[in-house]
Amino acid sequence: QVQLVESGGGLVQPGGSLRLSCTASGSMFSIYTMGWYRQAPGKQRDLVATITSGGSTNYIDSVKGRFTISRDNAKNTVYLQMNSLKPEDTAVYYCNVKLNGGAVFGPWGQGTQVTVSS
Repeated sequence: QVQLVESGGGLVQPGGSLRLSCTASGSMFSIYTMGWYRQAPGKQRDLVATITSGGSTNYIDSVKGRFTISRDNAKNTVYLQMNSLKPEDTAVYYCNVKLNGGAVFGPWGQGTQVTVSS
C-alpha cells in the first residue's frame, strides 16, 4: 500500500502562484500514473491533472495553461505548479495513484488547503 503526503498549500491572492508537492512511499513510484485531485467545499473530489510514468500529462480544461504537473522519480515526488490562480481554484488538493476507470490505488492523504482570495 502506498502512503501519500501532500504539502505546499496556503493563502494566495488571485493571480498568484503556488507549488504543491506530494511524496509517496514505496519503491514502485516510477511506474505509477499520478494524479492531482481537488475538493472544494460541498463538492465532490475531482481529478485535475495526471502524469504517466513516461511523463505524458493531461489537464482539465479549466486549468490548462495555468497548472503544470511534473514528477521526480528519484524523490518519489509529484508536483503541481499553479499559476494565475483564481478564487474558483480554492479547494483541498490531494494526490493519488490513478488507476483505470477513475479508481485510485492508495488511501487518501490529508491533502493541502489552497485558498485564493484577496
